Amino acid sequence: MPETRLQASQLDDHQPVDFLAIGHVTRDLLTNDPDSTAYTLGGTVSFAAVTAVRLGRHPTVITRAGPDVDLSPLPKEATVLPLPSPVTTTFANIYTEDGRIQYCYATALPIQAEDIPPAMRRPRLVLLGPVANEIQPDVAAIFPESTRVGAVPQGWMRTWDQSGRVHSQPWETADQILPHLDVLVLSLEDIDYDLGRLEPFFQQVPIVVLTEYRNGSTVYQRQADGAVKATPIPPRPANEVDPTGAGDIFATAFLLRLEETGDPLHAARYANVTASFGVEAPGIEGIPTHQQVMEYLERHG
Repeated sequence: MPETRLQASQLDDHQPVDFLAIGHVTRDLLTNDPDSTAYTLGGTVSFAAVTAVRLGRHPTVITRAGPDVDLSPLPKEATVLPLPSPVTTTFANIYTEDGRIQYCYATALPIQAEDIPPAMRRPRLVLLGPVANEIQPDVAAIFPESTRVGAVPQGWMRTWDQSGRVHSQPWETADQILPHLDVLVLSLEDIDYDLGRLEPFFQQVPIVVLTEYRNGSTVYQRQADGAVKATPIPPRPANEVDPTGAGDIFATAFLLRLEETGDPLHAARYANVTASFGVEAPGIEGIPTHQQVMEYLERHG
């Protein structure tokens, strides 16, 4: 195990955390066979770690994983704290013309506030990235000293039946988590294409970003008078090869660039471009560097 894969006892003198991503890594099966051993490493935190490194930042990941998964694909520049679990969260993703069909075949143990070491509770930035309702509501409240806390809530907004088929569900713990967030990034798929489901989020989170697949994204900002301003952000046209993780790449790039510039609209444009590069190759191969993104923005505005 690389030396950046830490145990909690090693963290007392650890340097301050730049960007902390929390959530399950996943075994993303290459076929829709729950007994298959062929998989790629997935999960919001996996895409977030790679994206942060390529954009020039220093990510730390807190996750849960079982002995059935290899964490070595995570970038060597990342600090990783793997909490134990009997199994690793396991998905199968099937892409059709009508969208993604997803199956969940196993889930690792949950992540609670008590699992977050004191040395990791003062990061500059936090991204909560649940994939299977694993991040408990008490986690969101333990980062009052962070510059910004963001979340990709898809894992709080899904359930699955006995066959493993994943379905959308209302976010039951939203009222416990939303007051502690500065940024919420979610997709049209997360809200079943019903924009009315965004309204409760506007009341509690100052910046909500909706990713809209090939149409780019929309930034919703709460104004001083309580009104919400919606600004569409144009996409970068992409030659899509593998859309898995696009929303996670976007959320990471948006949060990092927002902290660097303070400009939500520029951050969304930057994130659109970053995610569009990411879908043009399998897995994590297409995720661009900061220089690639800035060169594109300089050419295209």
